[in-house]
Amino acid sequence: METDTIAAISTPVGEGGIAVIRVSGPDAISIADQIYQGKKSLDKVPSHTVHYGYIVDPEAGERVDEVLVTVMRAPRTFTREDVVEISCHGGMIPVQKTLEILLDHGARLAEPGEFTKRAFLNGRIDLSQAEAVMDLIRAKTDRAAKVALSQHDGKLSRMIQRLRSEILETLAHLAVNVDYPEYDAEEMTAGFLRERCVYISGEIERLLQTARQGKIYREGIKTAIVGRPNVGKSSLMNALTHENKAIVTDIPGTTRDVIEEFVNVRGIPLKLLDTAGIRETEDVVERIGVERSRQALKQADLVLLLLNYAEPLTPLDRELLSLIKEHSSIIIVNKTDLPRQIDMDEVKRLAGDVPVISASVKEDRGMEDLEEAITRLFELGKVELADATYVSNSRHIHLLRRALASVKDVVEGIDSGVPLDMVEIDLKNAWESLGEVIGDSVSEDLIDQIFSQFCLGK
Repeated sequence: METDTIAAISTPVGEGGIAVIRVSGPDAISIADQIYQGKKSLDKVPSHTVHYGYIVDPEAGERVDEVLVTVMRAPRTFTREDVVEISCHGGMIPVQKTLEILLDHGARLAEPGEFTKRAFLNGRIDLSQAEAVMDLIRAKTDRAAKVALSQHDGKLSRMIQRLRSEILETLAHLAVNVDYPEYDAEEMTAGFLRERCVYISGEIERLLQTARQGKIYREGIKTAIVGRPNVGKSSLMNALTHENKAIVTDIPGTTRDVIEEFVNVRGIPLKLLDTAGIRETEDVVERIGVERSRQALKQADLVLLLLNYAEPLTPLDRELLSLIKEHSSIIIVNKTDLPRQIDMDEVKRLAGDVPVISASVKEDRGMEDLEEAITRLFELGKVELADATYVSNSRHIHLLRRALASVKDVVEGIDSGVPLDMVEIDLKNAWESLGEVIGDSVSEDLIDQIFSQFCLGK
């Protein structure tokens, strides 16, 4: 399948200024030339040039659209194959018709992520760079985009390749001394091997130290807004999103389900979950919403508990204050624009180490304090994107941890007096685990699974 010619619409479907159809493969230029009408044949134009003309339906003899066609010849393309990009008008009909004619003349409809998959298989990018393409597309904030772009540029790949080279060199020395002791090669002592493994484990640990922040940039912080009915949860949701996403009324129990929305807080994507007010209720629908609220609380990375400044603490408030201590949490005492009825000393005593913020969502007071508290809680103020190599992908984190465990097994084996030819197995396992990060040693099934998550046309 990797030797045929594929085509797909690479821009979102719908009305727009332009839409781009991408064609890649050995027959990309000749197939496009069959349906293109312009001053020159596409087979004869130089690489990396743009040409004005029309797409025609050869069978009907009719023009379909006025287009610009970009011709790029292998190997200086994203897929390292011949690539043609057709820029059509952005309406549904001309784009779909152009694609249909391409498919009728020998192209095959691309699978999700197949263009990027070909770039990987043809050696244009490694697997971690390919995954960064999707991360860049899905990035919700500037910082998330910078982390993805850094990975796409090969910053992580170069670090992994350097570590694999260190391991391979160490394995080579070890092999010479174990298998050919009669040669006058550099002696591979247990002390030298231990020193190299301690260095390698330190480098992997340094990478893993960025994993928490990197994963936050990539996936966001799943944030549950919880509290009793009518404490201002939906108002907080609307304030953070700057839109009226949730219905706000004075009637308790308005929110019946969990409402999700991504927001940008100081470059950090927060996946906000506005939950139904937690209380005992006879209403069947509201009861389902309350149960979903409790589930959201359990699964959240961050819990924002709202209390009412204008009401005394209730037994349910105290129960929630107890529950949130199991999570990364922030307490927001809302409605400070009203006369105080709550006992703040009791709130702080029950909160313990959980940050407490006073706010009036209605008057937009306390939002800066909330953002600062989130930044401190996740230590995001310490993050410097310019120089660090960030690990943000769960698959990469798992493989790095596995490689680290293998290298540490080597050190423990040496300290326990295990023969060097035995610890060599653990060192090889570390080398292979690191190879899976960049795709040097990875199964075909995993490759298919990764690229199936991509959008069509990428």
